[in-house]
Amino acid sequence: MNNRSPVEDRVWAVIAHLSAIAMGMGLILPIIGWSESRRKSNYTSFQSLQALGYQSLGYTIWILVTLIVVIITSFTAVASITTIDNLDQEIMAIVIAHTTLMFGLIGVYFLLPIIGALTCAFGKDFRYPIMGNRLAKYLGYDDSQSIEEPAWLDEEHEERWVSSMGHFAVIILFWGMLAPVTAWIMQGNRSAFLKFQSVQAVVFQAGTLVLSMVSGILYFGGAAILFLSIGVSGFSNDLSPISLLGIVVFFGSMLCAAVIILLIPLLHIMGQWAGYRILKGDDYRYPIAGRLVEKWTSRKSNPQLEETSQ
Repeated sequence: MNNRSPVEDRVWAVIAHLSAIAMGMGLILPIIGWSESRRKSNYTSFQSLQALGYQSLGYTIWILVTLIVVIITSFTAVASITTIDNLDQEIMAIVIAHTTLMFGLIGVYFLLPIIGALTCAFGKDFRYPIMGNRLAKYLGYDDSQSIEEPAWLDEEHEERWVSSMGHFAVIILFWGMLAPVTAWIMQGNRSAFLKFQSVQAVVFQAGTLVLSMVSGILYFGGAAILFLSIGVSGFSNDLSPISLLGIVVFFGSMLCAAVIILLIPLLHIMGQWAGYRILKGDDYRYPIAGRLVEKWTSRKSNPQLEETSQ
């Protein structure tokens, strides 16, 4: 029996939807709302899971659409420049148009969760376009069910959805780790599957974040070494050994940084693929992170293995 008041259910649903405004930093709230509402309120659980999907999978689609729109409009704007007589004015117009477009796209992203929050505040059922009905079918959610004797959501599909969204969140730099970390903390002891997927998502995202930081260090570090070497040797027509070394280090660091930068989108795609595979019913494992996490979790679950390895 559900002992929670409808008001409390609505409050959690509103918070879950409004957390999308935090642009990644709010990922923790829908998972907490779902975790606290499991087997207590189908309404809150569904709305929280829906909000989680919007902030991870929905954000992924939104950022890809935004990039495509910006690229197309940028090329179109440059191609529309026919004369250099009013070049300054045309560039200013392009900048203003692109700024307006970006704010408009951000507004579109914020609009749906705000509508969802207002709808839930009045106690009504809200569904995101395209995703909402599909998720309801996937979870077995029916808002017309009796509150006294509800048929709870599909537990396996709940956990698969949360795990999948943790993988999809890899595209959100740094804050994306909040989703799998929160799921691990809140529900890791209850579900071995959710724990494993959350841990490997954290490891994978942490590795991606470290690579991003390394590329930045290589880029700025190489530039700093170049300027220092030139400053030490002084400006002259002949290259000193120190200047030559600085140039070699600079181009070497730039090359390494470029390779890492090209690798990061591939890692993002791998994270999206992991999320898709989990939704399709697979027990996905990353090539390296998956094996490491599997060994770690097996040792934690079997202390004798840990003692023998030592």
